[in-house]
Amino acid sequence: MTGETATRLVLSYPNGLSEWGHDQIETERYRRYLRRVFETPTVGDESEEFVDVGCCGSSLDLTFRVEDVEGGDRVDDDTEVELVPRDGEVEGGWRVQSAGGPR
Repeated sequence: MTGETATRLVLSYPNGLSEWGHDQIETERYRRYLRRVFETPTVGDESEEFVDVGCCGSSLDLTFRVEDVEGGDRVDDDTEVELVPRDGEVEGGWRVQSAGGPR
């Protein structure tokens, strides 16, 4: 462990996420949240996190996986968070939360 700040953190999520869900995780407020969740990330770490689905569904837990960490081993407000899709379905909740749900 170097104790240095990472310049970039790459997290993946299942590509079965709906457009609404994708819009939620792409906000800066959600990236700030992910920086706290993955404060000292290691490639392969996973965390199941809440995603807002709006007024027409229940909560959704989405599994994020650390794919890469560049420049250090600590994440802070200056670390860029990149979100990339990976193969996988979104489990649980209402259909509105998945790509198969209403558009």
